[in-house]
Amino acid sequence: MKFSEKVISVKKEPLTALESKILQVNLGYICNMSCKHCHVSGGPTQTQSMDSETAERVLRAVVDNPFETLDLTGGAPELNPSFRMLVTEARKAGRNVIARTNLTIFFEKTMEDVGEFYRDQRVELVATLPYYLEDSVDRVRGSGTYKKSIEVLKRLNNLGYGMGSPDLPLSLVYNPQGMFLAPPQNILEIEYKRELHERFGISFTHLYTILNMPVGRFKEFLSRTNNLDKYRERLASAFNPETLDGVMCRHIVNVGWDGRLFDCDFNQALGLTASSDGPQHIDDFDYQALIGRRITVDDHCYGCTAGQGSSCGGAVT
Repeated sequence: MKFSEKVISVKKEPLTALESKILQVNLGYICNMSCKHCHVSGGPTQTQSMDSETAERVLRAVVDNPFETLDLTGGAPELNPSFRMLVTEARKAGRNVIARTNLTIFFEKTMEDVGEFYRDQRVELVATLPYYLEDSVDRVRGSGTYKKSIEVLKRLNNLGYGMGSPDLPLSLVYNPQGMFLAPPQNILEIEYKRELHERFGISFTHLYTILNMPVGRFKEFLSRTNNLDKYRERLASAFNPETLDGVMCRHIVNVGWDGRLFDCDFNQALGLTASSDGPQHIDDFDYQALIGRRITVDDHCYGCTAGQGSSCGGAVT
């Protein structure tokens, strides 16, 4: 059954957006890494990057409307030339700012002070660490990634991140190592905290479990191994109707690197823009017109509604 039909069978109506408090912005697909599970296929050879004019329009949208949070992602969002401007100006306007960091970006040239910048701006950090064991992380993200990530996490702890201050939260993101659903988020968080503290003395605030979506580089892997249909069937068979109220597309507006508007970052990767009955570009941004919009869905959406659900904030239920 198509996902759109599944929603109607449960809710008796299509999925629609609720009032959005988060403006999520993808600053581009340029990244210092090429992770196997990346839904936007980010990497050093990518060229998509938000220009300064679009970034200014993003700032106006978040400041002039009742958004509480600016959520910055990529690629590596830190590599965009407008990144620090967006962070600084959004914080001046009293907005919470989330930066989704891959941690290894701290080792890149011109990024020597990024940790201190984050601390001084009181940026909420969401950092990728697919597992707490070295082999598992390096298999997905590249040799040496785990050691670099651990070093950066220690540095962030020394700056005050993840140490209990509400102003300096540090959350980690777990991804399954393959075609699996995530274990219960609360149980896995206990394991992560125990293992990272016992091994390295590292502390963090929360763990988010996020499923690998059949999109981008992970979809290419599934296709090469003739497992795409099998994985899609696994997600569909694990559909949980209790996730529908909390899926992220109902609570955010997503802006692509080129200014187009989407319901989520996965739709952006697939080019599925927001509904045509409302604004579709940052140039025409209209907050009220976006509330209640019909969410653009396709069968990849089963990934966000499988099991405990999956969103940018981790498990849904």
